[in-house]
Amino acid sequence: CTVIFTRLATRDLHKPISILFCNLAVSDLFTSFSGFWISMLFITNPDITIFGSKDMLAPYALYTTSILSTIYNLVSIGIERYLAVAESMRTRFRVARNHSIAVVFINWVLAFFLGCLPLLGWNCLRAERSISVLYSPFCVNYLMFIAIPNVVVAFIVPLFTYLRIIIILRKRKLRMKACGQAMGTYKSAEIQVARTSISIWLLALVSYAPFFAGVIFDATNQRCHTDLYPGVYIFRNCTAMLITITCLGNPILYTLKLRTLGAKLKALRCLSANRVRACTI
Repeated sequence: CTVIFTRLATRDLHKPISILFCNLAVSDLFTSFSGFWISMLFITNPDITIFGSKDMLAPYALYTTSILSTIYNLVSIGIERYLAVAESMRTRFRVARNHSIAVVFINWVLAFFLGCLPLLGWNCLRAERSISVLYSPFCVNYLMFIAIPNVVVAFIVPLFTYLRIIIILRKRKLRMKACGQAMGTYKSAEIQVARTSISIWLLALVSYAPFFAGVIFDATNQRCHTDLYPGVYIFRNCTAMLITITCLGNPILYTLKLRTLGAKLKALRCLSANRVRACTI
């Protein structure tokens, strides 16, 4: 919420990449909200989160939608950063504000469509054979359909985009060095992009790899719920906690550093105080 507030209230942040950052914060907010909804259902009736119930379809669908939206936003940010860096070299395409708005709209439409398929009938409330053990009443084939392609996209596309950005910056640095010009800016930019990309990969690996492993286990497991209780469900809860940590890490990595965030909030507070004084006078 703090990221969304600062992005909307600060004029100098009204840029195409800022729209993607703000939408990423909205996706993380939805992930936290849906996770809190599932936690409340577990507190009130733990059995439905283990054995499955019709009441779990809506919160699980919202949880899936928010995770898919987060993945698509991360991929969109990587592509936008690549286009922004490569634009001055050989491409004439420049990302505008309307492009970012269109990408945000497409991301949410695709995430809602794929995430709400269980609400449209692709669930295992009646078919017991392919029911998921970890995420009942979702079907195993639906989880495989959602997890495999999106995990591949979440890892491959950022890998390509950020590696290309580092290569482009290194070529510029070598070109500046050959011309005898200062190259401190490109060297620092290359180091910053490399650090950010490594942090992105580590955060994505720690967060989504256990969830993907849980889906693979779900597909290959043939035992019933009671045989796997409670160890497997503790693992499921840990994967949900890791995804929540991703929601906390994304604003720091992509949007604002802690010092910059504090400076922005202080500036907004001073600006509002000056307006109050002006209105009083």
